[in-house]
Amino acid sequence: MSMNRKLKSYLPIIIVLAIILYSAAGIDYSEAGNMSFDMVKSVLSGLFHPDWGYVYDGSGEDLLSLLLLTIGIAFLGTVIATVLALPLTFISAHNLWKSNTIVSKIGKFICNVLRAFPELVYAIIFVKMVGPGPFAGVLAIGVHQIGMLGKLYTEEIESMDEAPVESMTAVGANFWQTMFYARLPQLIPTFLSLALNHFEIAVRSAATLGLVGAGGIGAPMIFAIQSRAWDKVGIILFGIIITVFLIDAGTGYLRKKLQ
Repeated sequence: MSMNRKLKSYLPIIIVLAIILYSAAGIDYSEAGNMSFDMVKSVLSGLFHPDWGYVYDGSGEDLLSLLLLTIGIAFLGTVIATVLALPLTFISAHNLWKSNTIVSKIGKFICNVLRAFPELVYAIIFVKMVGPGPFAGVLAIGVHQIGMLGKLYTEEIESMDEAPVESMTAVGANFWQTMFYARLPQLIPTFLSLALNHFEIAVRSAATLGLVGAGGIGAPMIFAIQSRAWDKVGIILFGIIITVFLIDAGTGYLRKKLQ
């Protein structure tokens, strides 16, 4: 009996190890032989000796200009998602549709579909639809985050304190009165905090959307990698790290103020 218990306790570890070994066995290691010490040295030397001349040159294609463009793509995409997620949230919350649960199920299904695909997939689609550039990146982030924020907003509405709503309903308030005077005052700080958190995520996502032609800092980074301009790659990575750090600090401060 004790042996069976021990086996059950170790079973998850055995399964995880088996998956790791199976995955490792399926990797093609033939290209590893092409790696040389000189190549590694060249990469590290470039990364740790960045091209400071690329920071700003007034061309509009320098690091600062493209980082600002990346932040703009993330910000506009998040604003669009924050606004459009609200009506989807009101459809998805089951406590707003107690007499017709099929409506909330449809809303949640839409949220799940929208957030099922990463921004890069949406970016590839929108690049083909509207052409390469920042607009495709804005649409990719916006559509993906509608699903993400819609799900989180829905969870907040469904878990909120219903006492103020019930009190207003008891004195004759209608649906919209309870929405604007009982629900939204409780929810808006949380909604804004979630939007700020997803703006941080959107900045990191927008930095990679340029890899598929959706604007931002990703395009010059992939070109620099392909041409093995490691000093340029180094300054781009340094700029992304500093940008993400500053935005995380700023949005973290704002979220504390909203609590």
